[in-house]
Amino acid sequence: MVNIETFTGMVKGKQIRLFELRNPQGMVAQITNYGAKVVSLMAPDKNGNFADVVLGFSTLEEWQKKETYFNAIIGRCANRIKDGKFTLDGKQYQLAQNNGTNHLHGGTCGFNEKVWEVVGQTRHSVSLHYRSMDGEEQYPGTLDVYVTYNLTLDNALEITYEAKTNRPTIVGFTNHSYFNLKGEGEGNIKDHYLQIFADEYTPFDSTACPTGEVLTVENTPMDFRTEQLIAQRIDLPFFAPGRGIDNNWVLRKENTDGKKVPQLAARLRAQERTMEVWTTMPGLQVYTGNWVEKNIGKSGRQYDVQTAVCLEAQNFPNAINCSNFPSPILRPGEVYFEQCIYKFV
Repeated sequence: MVNIETFTGMVKGKQIRLFELRNPQGMVAQITNYGAKVVSLMAPDKNGNFADVVLGFSTLEEWQKKETYFNAIIGRCANRIKDGKFTLDGKQYQLAQNNGTNHLHGGTCGFNEKVWEVVGQTRHSVSLHYRSMDGEEQYPGTLDVYVTYNLTLDNALEITYEAKTNRPTIVGFTNHSYFNLKGEGEGNIKDHYLQIFADEYTPFDSTACPTGEVLTVENTPMDFRTEQLIAQRIDLPFFAPGRGIDNNWVLRKENTDGKKVPQLAARLRAQERTMEVWTTMPGLQVYTGNWVEKNIGKSGRQYDVQTAVCLEAQNFPNAINCSNFPSPILRPGEVYFEQCIYKFV
């Protein structure tokens, strides 16, 4: 846990705050309005023992300088857009190419580095708002984004996203929390077991950007339909170009008559602690912290390669350039609404 009293400061003339959410079962989530990030998450195991299960840092200065995507809300569009280009209503847009030739996680200064406005707070929830102006990071339209973190009675951190725009634009958010269910700083995640409720995945090209294909996971290292020990997959040649897993799965969805209902996407287990991911989103990007190198975390222990796993519920990467993917286009009068829930069972 991070000290609320010392986690203070100003960013671009705006006050940074740290909020502590609690439920009656003893679970605690610390949320900051800097990047709308999860700073700490004290979660129980089946025996009632608690541990902070997300990587992170003790001070605001560290959150600004180290691993800026840690536990943040990512936007305006999460993940990669091929060559940073897309066409919307006949007009071509060129975004920043901040990941090789591709655009990644909203550009050079995405939502993960913005100061969010606090618009609601209770003992167990906090609601944040950010207005992304027309032309910010070269995206069209002024976008009003609302994110609510809610700690439920059944030990779940529920994240709700809503957005509206005044011009046609593209939108796709995610939460980029880095989980280690043994506790942050407690070694690598190769001893974690992972199950993903997906029959298909989106293969990518040499730049790690999806090609538009959708392939079956059957008879591939991408088959996590039954629980798999991460150690048996993470270093296979299939994943070697990314130094570990960094892939998008097409989530299995039951018919809900068009209603946005969270469905089970994944289950992660280590020792006595199990976390489920429930979401309305169509995809799940799994990233095993492949480029985290020698950072000292909030407990004074070192974070390194493969010491965490991100389970990022989101739209498919490069969706705007793949007509068969779920559309990321948001138009005036429409309301973007999605949820992701990290539940400890």
